[in-house]
Amino acid sequence: MNERWGTDLRLLRNLEHQNDRDRGRDLSTVQRLETKKMDLEMLSGADNLKQALLLRFLTPVGELATLGHPNYGSRLFELIGELNTETNRNRAKMYTLQALQAELRVKEVCSVRVTQNRADPTQMDIDVELLPIDSDTSLNLLFSFSLEGGATP
Repeated sequence: MNERWGTDLRLLRNLEHQNDRDRGRDLSTVQRLETKKMDLEMLSGADNLKQALLLRFLTPVGELATLGHPNYGSRLFELIGELNTETNRNRAKMYTLQALQAELRVKEVCSVRVTQNRADPTQMDIDVELLPIDSDTSLNLLFSFSLEGGATP
């Protein structure tokens, strides 16, 4: 089952509560127990799928066009500078659903909830529950997206 979800290099530190727009800048490493040498850290199964989805949310649509992937990413970045209103939270939900629809490893989206962050009113908390392909167990991930600033990712 998890073989279909793939294996990749770890690029994000926190897959449970990923900060918005804070993509990995360096590859993670781990020390091999047997040799004590450093190696690149890998992710597989559910963690790899979570990372793949978070990276899709963190990438503005069109950013990878020169690499041959013009439709990869999400439109969440269109909300930067906007107010955290119910209308904009609904837009964030729509953009999240669009990004999830493009991921082949997602069989079904069970729910997407977008709420205002309690601690920071300029952030939206996006809570996703989905059913991956070849699985009867749902996958949950939480993603906070800041409406402040316009810094490039």
